[in-house]
Amino acid sequence: MGYETYYDEFGYPMKGIKLEKLKEFLMREELSYDEGIEFTVNICLSDGKIAATGSLQGNVLKCIAVADEYQGEGLAAKIVTLLMSKGFENGHSHMFLFTKTENIIIFSDLGFYLIAETKDAALMENKKDGIRNFVNSLKGEHNCSNAGAIVLNCNPFTNGHLYLVETAAKMCRILHLFVVSEDKSTFPAKVRFELVKRGVEHLNNVVVHPTSDYLISSATFPTYFIKEKYKAGDINCMLDLTIFCEHFAKALNITRRFVGTEPFDVVTASYNIMMKSFLGERGIDVIEVPRLEENNYPVSASVVRKLMAEGNYDEIKKIVPRTTYEYIISDRGMKIAEKIRSSRG
Repeated sequence: MGYETYYDEFGYPMKGIKLEKLKEFLMREELSYDEGIEFTVNICLSDGKIAATGSLQGNVLKCIAVADEYQGEGLAAKIVTLLMSKGFENGHSHMFLFTKTENIIIFSDLGFYLIAETKDAALMENKKDGIRNFVNSLKGEHNCSNAGAIVLNCNPFTNGHLYLVETAAKMCRILHLFVVSEDKSTFPAKVRFELVKRGVEHLNNVVVHPTSDYLISSATFPTYFIKEKYKAGDINCMLDLTIFCEHFAKALNITRRFVGTEPFDVVTASYNIMMKSFLGERGIDVIEVPRLEENNYPVSASVVRKLMAEGNYDEIKKIVPRTTYEYIISDRGMKIAEKIRSSRG
């Protein structure tokens, strides 16, 4: 069948009847539509039937599929080219995609390079040695043997986080802090990073890094290619830990990873259990540090956000470092508090 029988259909994202048609097509291809998609391109036949599709969310390509009867005609390459072009247009030169492991070869042929894979999922990028170059850039003068690590979101940085860092720092020659770079939190990524950096500047064996796009959270991990959705959290966890182990820990000689105990969040508690098993089998000790408490209640970032919504700054002052408190009472901090109040109705 010649290419002249096809036409391109774009959505920013798809809506209405076109969205329903797309969801039905993905379902036939054993995929699902991932919420949060910003742009979709379909390659359609003259009768409107979808032959191939692909979508984009930020710098992540997703929901790429070609119907069996139209494979071998270069449609996957065309879809990827159109998505990459849109990504570049939106300012993203570094692109990623999550896929089933059996599709690694297909996307390798289309200019993507494997970052890591598990039996259920793979993460790829369009830059050769992208993750290796990023991790090597973190080494600097702080590289040593038997280093420790903590991966934090810090939304915002609290005395609980500081207690975890100070406790871990006493047990390491060098402690690497990886602050999650994705912008899916109430406090912007740049602000969270800066608050951590300022909050630990008195610790001379602690170095703070961004994660870039490499250490994955459940907020960005897509589930469109996972049949049994209830397994998505575990699959995300395994891929994230594989990336940490194969790239970050290996390059930075990390032999210990520290976490706080998790009394509230079931997902995080489950992640910690998997982490102990997975990293332990690979020679990395996972050390759980009991949560810092204030008035017999664990200090957490969610409590800080709740107090911000209530305008209770006296209580906030008791559970955050001075640098965090100064930001919270600043004009920018007040704007975040207003957003929190608005989102809670």
